[in-house]
Amino acid sequence: MDWTERLPPRPWLVRGVVLLLVVSLLAPSAVSAITYDQEESNLTKGTIESPANGTTVISVQGYHFQGQGNKKKPARLVAVGPNGNVEWVHNGSKEGASWFYDVDPLDNGNLLVTSTQRGGTLVYEYNPDTQEKEWEQFLEIHDTHDVDLINGDQLLVANMRAYNESTGQNDDRLFIYDLEDDEITWEWYFRSHYEKKNGGDYTDDWTHVNDVDKIGPGKYMADPRNMDEVIVVDRESKEVTMKLGEDGDYDTLQEQHNPDYLESESGNPTILVADSENHRIVEYEKRGNEWESTWEMGSSEKFNWPRDADRLPNGNTLITDSSNHRVIEVTPEGEIVWEFYSPWLPYDAERVVHGDGSNGPTMADHGTTGDYQVSGSANIDPGTGDRVKMSVLLGNTFSGTAIEEDMREYGEVWDQATPFIRPIWMNEYAFIAAIFAILIVLGWLIGELVYQRRRIYSGVKHRFA
Repeated sequence: MDWTERLPPRPWLVRGVVLLLVVSLLAPSAVSAITYDQEESNLTKGTIESPANGTTVISVQGYHFQGQGNKKKPARLVAVGPNGNVEWVHNGSKEGASWFYDVDPLDNGNLLVTSTQRGGTLVYEYNPDTQEKEWEQFLEIHDTHDVDLINGDQLLVANMRAYNESTGQNDDRLFIYDLEDDEITWEWYFRSHYEKKNGGDYTDDWTHVNDVDKIGPGKYMADPRNMDEVIVVDRESKEVTMKLGEDGDYDTLQEQHNPDYLESESGNPTILVADSENHRIVEYEKRGNEWESTWEMGSSEKFNWPRDADRLPNGNTLITDSSNHRVIEVTPEGEIVWEFYSPWLPYDAERVVHGDGSNGPTMADHGTTGDYQVSGSANIDPGTGDRVKMSVLLGNTFSGTAIEEDMREYGEVWDQATPFIRPIWMNEYAFIAAIFAILIVLGWLIGELVYQRRRIYSGVKHRFA
């Protein structure tokens, strides 16, 4: 008897090969699950060329979609020590937070936290030493990104997504809420200064005003993201006294976040801003009646939707690179001297010892102007600890070829999307292998249906005869 005659029928051989291939492809996932360490995988130091001068607090937005959160991708505050060591973590999702947005260091060492909750916004003062809330204030407004404590007992609020169906008006606004009197004492409506056609959907997320800062007595700088503008509003006259950018002028700004106001030594207004959709950090100085770009850093190859930038006293800039899930400190020329990975979607970062926002020189005063690229990243794949992101791997693999740029762009899309759909315990390559396993199983099922089509047809026909 020929040895081939002792083999199982060909269909069963094919099934066996498919099963063996699928098991092989899923094996890395099993290894990832067994070896997964949540603390090590989620919070990871990158490049540390020089220790930071104090604690860096990072506000992590977290994952929450259509009312459903993920306890393994929480909204949280992360305090990171000078050498990239985690000092403490405050998990907001365990206390009902949907997202964390702005965090501000206060003079007493505590933190002002802006948190969205079911039904509104919770603002509170958090004591890192006791890990307790000193006070809290619930506001019935939605998806609020920024609330600042001003004048000791007042909240300055950027109120977005405020369309009023009963009046047919959009109530996006800035307002001041007095904590002592428990009432709104001042408000400013965008609809009084902008046409409906500006910005986003008038009946939904029209302005997306994500930031408001007090920059002087009665002077409030606001960031209506969807208008591609940064404006300064006078409290008394309610007039817009300064404006950077214009709706649709993407060369200047495109859906930016968290601008900081600086002044040059000669008194020129200067704005440092995370130009999010342009994937860069940019600084503008007003000279006469014109804004001039004096410093620019980054590109889509280096940044992925940055949403915060603070100038430090030493001239370096602390940048929250949101969709790369990291916070970096860079020199004026772009060298990374401190890097920390903190998934999922860090929104804001503050070097606590320096207080809220920017407290350093303008780049013009520093003597470093022009365009710069970022260098020196550890290029860790966020959430896995892997040392190479897909965009870097594909870019290096196809370097010098005609498709290098296309492959790098595919990698950037992959880097941005997969952290939100990949199981938190699964590394990059295990995830790719699992996708191939699923495709093979689907192909095998289709093949089985085709192969067994006559038997299936006969069975169905007999059943319903």
